Amino acid sequence: MNNQNPTRMLLKNIQIYAENMIIENGFIKIEGEKIVELGEMAQLRNGETYLEVDIPPAHKAIPGLIDVHIHGVAGADTMDATPEALETMAKALPCEGTTSFLATTITQGKTEIEKALENAAEYINHSQASGKAEILGVHLEGPFVNEKRAGAQPVEHMVKPDTDLFNKWQELSQKNIKLVTLAPEIPGGLELVKHLRDSGVVASIGHSDASFEEVKEAAEAGATQVTHLYNQMRGFHHREPGVVGAAFLLDELMAEIIVDGIHTRPEAVKVAFKQKGSEGLILITDSMRAKCLKNGVYDLGGQDVTVEDGKAVLRDGTLAGSILKLGDGVKNIMAYTGCGLEEAIEMTSGNPAKQLNVYDRKGSIAPGKDGDLVILDEEHNIYLTLCKGKIAYRKAGENAR
Repeated sequence: MNNQNPTRMLLKNIQIYAENMIIENGFIKIEGEKIVELGEMAQLRNGETYLEVDIPPAHKAIPGLIDVHIHGVAGADTMDATPEALETMAKALPCEGTTSFLATTITQGKTEIEKALENAAEYINHSQASGKAEILGVHLEGPFVNEKRAGAQPVEHMVKPDTDLFNKWQELSQKNIKLVTLAPEIPGGLELVKHLRDSGVVASIGHSDASFEEVKEAAEAGATQVTHLYNQMRGFHHREPGVVGAAFLLDELMAEIIVDGIHTRPEAVKVAFKQKGSEGLILITDSMRAKCLKNGVYDLGGQDVTVEDGKAVLRDGTLAGSILKLGDGVKNIMAYTGCGLEEAIEMTSGNPAKQLNVYDRKGSIAPGKDGDLVILDEEHNIYLTLCKGKIAYRKAGENAR
């Protein structure tokens, strides 16, 4: 098959990790942007006109991956506030199996954040297209966070949680802010959590020094998520369980986790998986613009970040985002925890889709849903990615047949 992207496509002879079952030798029909039918090869009707994509043996289809926390990739960053930056991200991410994402901001001056929000709104409303990853909205990470847990968030731009300021930004974003990372223990934090809940926006506890009781209070107010579990939050202590302990104990809190072996070592990932299960975790990358590029010095929120051998750090050694590819996160979680591919799919597709209230069209393989598919080879490497029914990535040197 050449670089054409037909409106009617048939994938056949493939193992399918469908919404409620695994089909060992099946087919998937796509018309336009949507999946219209799937089933066993024995059920496939002949005589219909589809461009066929015959997948190599032992390959499998999984739903497209959803990254709810990503700053940048391939030299581009959400805070660049240009359509070209978001276009670069949308085109680069399918190579790692990501078919949709939240463009994530960082703590900066209000003017810089506002430019990024206006740019994202313009792109989302006018530049989305099949054949590249879809931006589902914006993840506002900061500036409503705690300077005690700053990490790579610039302290000088942090402000107290402010409902009026959020409303202004949500208006500028044309209601595209879907998730906010904040510290609920700061004055105004609980009020903003309640407002986010009432507005249908996910409130995620992150860069927070909250005690266990404060996190519990935030969850009761409507917080439903924890940002990059373990990182830049009050850790677990047997007399003060902190944010980590609350994340483990409170089922209403979904926990993001960076499974790169750097931000969270494998044993800690395994602890989190044992505590939360696949139904309680969302794999993220938290990646910055250096992903897919060489070692070197790159910008993140106006700060120099040195990237060397898989690790991104500020001058003082603080971790500054990752260069993790989400498809590698899938392989890592399976290696670190012994979980199966079905559970990994739940953590990278199903859970994020449900959190963002887009499970009616994303997050699983089922008729009527978007044609967001990833084809994995025998080693779970990305072979082919489809975004809304169009081929967005094909492994180099491979020709789908």
